[in-house]
Amino acid sequence: MTATESQNWQIDEFLDTYRELMGFVPPRIQARFDRLRDSNPDLLLAEERVRNLICYTDKLDQKTVQLILFAVLAVNLRDAAKLHGLAARRAGASWDELQATIDLAYLFGGLSVANHAPAMMEGIAELEQKNEAGLGATAAPR
Repeated sequence: MTATESQNWQIDEFLDTYRELMGFVPPRIQARFDRLRDSNPDLLLAEERVRNLICYTDKLDQKTVQLILFAVLAVNLRDAAKLHGLAARRAGASWDELQATIDLAYLFGGLSVANHAPAMMEGIAELEQKNEAGLGATAAPR
């Protein structure tokens, strides 16, 4: 296997982690992969190795990791909160656990978090429905 083939194999393996986590590769992540695969695959692999070291720790289960990421992103009013809410659901989180996470995020993010919460929850439900219908690859916010 050549170095380029090895890099492409590793890159594809990292893409699979997103498919497993969310049921699809979100468009912005896919765009980053597409751009860096050709222009700077070493950077792409470094980014993904760090992400994996942090997100796939043996200290926290994936449901907890994804709930924490959901809360952090919700406090910052990031649309990617929906993606991590979906990942938390896929890891076994209930709707009540997502709501409790939003409630905690409200403590530090205030009414803006509470006001965005219904749209976030609806967005997660939509992503779930699209995944179930096999449309996950087109489901992420742009």
